[in-house]
Amino acid sequence: MTVHPPRAASPSGLKPALSTRQLTMIGIGGVIGAGLFVGSGKAINSTGPGVVFAYAGIGVLIVLVMRMLAELAVAAPDTGSFSAYATRELGPWAGLAVGWLYAYHWAVIVAFEAIAGAAIAQHLVPGVPTWLVALVFMAVLTGVNLAAVRSFGRFEYWFALIKVASIVAFILVGLVAIAGLLPHVPAPGASNLVGHGGLFPNGVGALLPAALTVFLSYFGTELVTVAAGESVNPADTVRRSMRSVATRIIVFYVGSIAVVVTLLPSSSAEVTASPYTAVLGHLGIPSAATVMDLIVLTAVLSCLNSGIYSSSRMVFSMATRGEAPAWLRRVNRAGVPTRAVLGSAAAGFVAVLANYFLPTDVVFTFLLNSSGAVAVVVYLCVACTQIAGRRRLGREASAALPVRMWGFPYLSIVVLVLLIGVLVGMAFTPSSRQPLILTSVATVVAVLAGLAWQRRQLGSWMAGVSRAEPDAPGAA
Repeated sequence: MTVHPPRAASPSGLKPALSTRQLTMIGIGGVIGAGLFVGSGKAINSTGPGVVFAYAGIGVLIVLVMRMLAELAVAAPDTGSFSAYATRELGPWAGLAVGWLYAYHWAVIVAFEAIAGAAIAQHLVPGVPTWLVALVFMAVLTGVNLAAVRSFGRFEYWFALIKVASIVAFILVGLVAIAGLLPHVPAPGASNLVGHGGLFPNGVGALLPAALTVFLSYFGTELVTVAAGESVNPADTVRRSMRSVATRIIVFYVGSIAVVVTLLPSSSAEVTASPYTAVLGHLGIPSAATVMDLIVLTAVLSCLNSGIYSSSRMVFSMATRGEAPAWLRRVNRAGVPTRAVLGSAAAGFVAVLANYFLPTDVVFTFLLNSSGAVAVVVYLCVACTQIAGRRRLGREASAALPVRMWGFPYLSIVVLVLLIGVLVGMAFTPSSRQPLILTSVATVVAVLAGLAWQRRQLGSWMAGVSRAEPDAPGAA
């Protein structure tokens, strides 16, 4: 077994305190979000049992994107992840634009998850005001992120462990039921797959509207590359985590969704509302609704915790590169960028305040729609960055990379085309058209800001060079 010496604190002031075990579990659990437990119901209902193909197909695309990101991250682990790599390969404008979009997306998710978690908690403990529960969640997890990165790692480790154990248990119990080995539950056979209109009761075209829901449910897989900058042994851990992405997607997403559509009709109202609760209830699991509420609450709190962390580290990394205000790069003695954490958590506290004074549905719908396609934009940036980086390196240097994208450049170009195809498909899908338009506006604003900043920096650099040049020969 190879023993790696501990890493020293980085020049930025962050401390490598995340253990290999913590980062590995963060990578495993990062792919399991609240969207799987809740959002999948709508996709199942609109598509039918064939939604499994959507999860598998989009899953393959995510695996390829993560392989591209792994090539970049293993070679040079950085807290800024794809934003830092975009700055290096495409220019500061790209790093600034994608970094702020990513931070904005997670800030919105933090606000949303705080209220969503409070609503779930109210089911478990009726009568407690949602704003008060949301405030407690925000205060506790902000405190966790302010204490030390080790605290974040510990909480996220246990959150991830609960999520993984729950999904694995769900799949195992489901397989036993499908085989007809569970008492009082007849084996369903293929009746729910081929009956009720077949695999695609609403036509194959129904896969397109479901694609965005499926795509967004995978977002968060990249978290391990952001956390790698504070890991004791980042390169090896990121390499192992990224290599297991395919297995995690097949088991957690495709496997669990296949269990749902095999055991219950996809058109049932219970499946639409909460597919995993419906299956547990169908199998006679005692207090199925309460069990799933606790699991979903864990997933929500995990998302809230990792959202504060991801957003804060991204803006901190940009601040160290001059792409965000300098005051955001302040680090305390524990190696925590406190101001970046507080800035990232601010959206959640604003949501709590809004939830106390007025209904937040309209505001949240707008914010979620405006960041709805950010995942596609981020992955597009990853693809462009990897292609540019590999071409810059050349053949000999590329051969020395610890992790390389398969079939370069052909497969990388295929990924780029498919991601563009997802955006085009959203444009032709009424339900996803508004999120695409609002996200496009946010992206254009971010890109213009990045270009303006880069032009300003270039102007300052040229002015400095001009002042440093000696007078021309013969000048007075």
